[in-house]
Amino acid sequence: MLAKLSAFALVGIDAVPVEVEVDVTAGLPKTILVGLPELAVRESVHRIERALTNLGYVWPTARVVVNLAPADLRKDAGAFDLPIALGILMATGQVKPERLKDMVFLGELALDGSVRPIKGVLSMAMTARSRGLTRLVVPRGNSHEAAVVQELEVFGVETLSEAVGLLVGDSALEPITVNSDELAQKLNTYDVDFSDVRGQEFAKRAMVVAAAGGHNLLMIGSPGSGKTMLARRLPTILPPLTPEESLETTRIYSALGQLKPGESFLAVRPFRAPHHTISDAGMVGGGTVPTPGEISLAHHGVLFLDELPEFNRRSLEVLRQPLEEGRVTISRALHSVTFPARFVLVAAMNPCPCGYLGDAKRTCKCSPPLIERYLGRISGPLLDRIDMHVEVPAVPFEELSGRSEGTSSGVMREQVLRARRRQWERFGGSGTQVNGRMTSRQIRKHCQLDAKGSALLKAAMEELGLSARAHDRILRMARTIADLEDCSEIRFEHLSEAIGYRTLDRKLWRR
Repeated sequence: MLAKLSAFALVGIDAVPVEVEVDVTAGLPKTILVGLPELAVRESVHRIERALTNLGYVWPTARVVVNLAPADLRKDAGAFDLPIALGILMATGQVKPERLKDMVFLGELALDGSVRPIKGVLSMAMTARSRGLTRLVVPRGNSHEAAVVQELEVFGVETLSEAVGLLVGDSALEPITVNSDELAQKLNTYDVDFSDVRGQEFAKRAMVVAAAGGHNLLMIGSPGSGKTMLARRLPTILPPLTPEESLETTRIYSALGQLKPGESFLAVRPFRAPHHTISDAGMVGGGTVPTPGEISLAHHGVLFLDELPEFNRRSLEVLRQPLEEGRVTISRALHSVTFPARFVLVAAMNPCPCGYLGDAKRTCKCSPPLIERYLGRISGPLLDRIDMHVEVPAVPFEELSGRSEGTSSGVMREQVLRARRRQWERFGGSGTQVNGRMTSRQIRKHCQLDAKGSALLKAAMEELGLSARAHDRILRMARTIADLEDCSEIRFEHLSEAIGYRTLDRKLWRR
C-alpha cells in the first residue's frame, strides 16, 4: 500500500517542499530510503523502528521503500522522522487518516516516541503558507516559532501518538496562537544604555550619525577607553525591528537552531561580536552544506569586530562584497545559496600594538616599522568601505567620577528616528532605506553642494588622498548629519563634520 505526506527540507535558510512516499509490499523484510538521503536521514530507520515498537505499533515484516521527492535534492535532517513514521503506519493500515489534506508533518523522533525540536521551522511555516498549506504539525518546542506565521493552524505535538491523533481526527489539541505585537513590545528591551558611558560625547555623536544613516564605523583608541562599551550600546538607539525585518532575521537563527527555548522571534536587533580567531567560513558562512555565518546572524543588526588588526586577513577581505551588496552568495558544485547580510559594521582597534600611541599619559614603545606592519593588516579597500573613523581617547578621572549621567539611549534614539523618518520620506519605495545605502544616482540627486561646500570637499580630497568611494561616503554622511539637524540642504558645517570623520584615513596614519 502506498502513502504520501508533505514535509520540507532546509536548503541554506530556505525551505523546499518534499513529498514523503512510503510503499509497503510483500517481500523480504527490508527498508530502503531513496531520494538522496544523507546520513542523518538514513539513520532515521532505526529511530522510527524503535519508536513505533515502543509505542505498541507493529513494524512491517515486508519490503518498505521510502522515497523523498524531489530525487535530486539532498536531504540532511531528522525532520523527516515523523512523516516517515506516519507514512509507514498508513501504508500498513494501522492508521486511517481523516485530516491529511493540506497538512504538513515535521519532527525528529526519540526512541520512546517523543518528538524533538528541529531547525528551520519558521522558514518551513512561511513556505507552507505561500503554497496554500493550512495545517502544520511540528514538535511542541517549535510550535510558538511556527505560530508567528499568520493564516496557519499550527499544532505542537510531544509524541508520535499525538500526531497520530491529529491524523485520524480524534485529537483534542488546539492550534497554537501567538500575539506577535504584544510579544514584541515585551521583548523589545535592552539591558544596557548609553547613559552608562561617562564622557565620550564625541564618540556618542558619531554613534548617532552611524545609527541614523546606517554608516559603518571604526573606533581607534587606547585600551580601556570604552570602545567595546560604546559598540554594545549601538543597537539600543537603532529603530525597532519591523515585522518583516524580524521574520527575515529570525529565520536565520531558526535555520541554525539558535533560537532560545520558548523564543518565537527576535524582537531586538542582533549584536554579534565574533572572536578574532574566526575563519572566513565562520564569518560569511560555508561548509559542505552551506550554513549562514556571523555576518548573516548580524542581519538588520550590528557586527562588532574588536581588535580589528588581529583578525585573519582573509576573514576581513571576505567582508568587502557583503558590505556593498547586503548579501553573500556561497557556491558549491551542485548548487549555490544566498544569505542576507545587511548590517552595520562597527570595528575597534588600538592605534599601535602596545595601544598607547598618542596617549597623553603613557609612552608608546612601538617602533615606526612595527606600527606600519600593525596598521597594514587592514587593507585599503576594506578601510575604504568603513564610512567613519573616530578617535576614542581615554576618559579623564573627573568625568569617570562625576555624578551626572551621560546622554541616554532614549534621547539618542529619538534623534535617530527623526532622521530615519526623513530618509523614508525621501526614498519612498525605491528600495533604499538609509543614506548609507544611497546609489550614485541618488547621491547626485540628494547630496548637492553649493560653491563653498564643493571647494571644501575638493580640498579634503586632495589633502587626504581619498578615493572616489570615500568621496561618496562623505556625501552620504553629510546628508545624514543634515537630516539630524532637520535641514533639507547640506550646509558647510554638515560637510565639515562629515570630513572630520575621515581624518584617520590610511594616508594620515602612515605620517
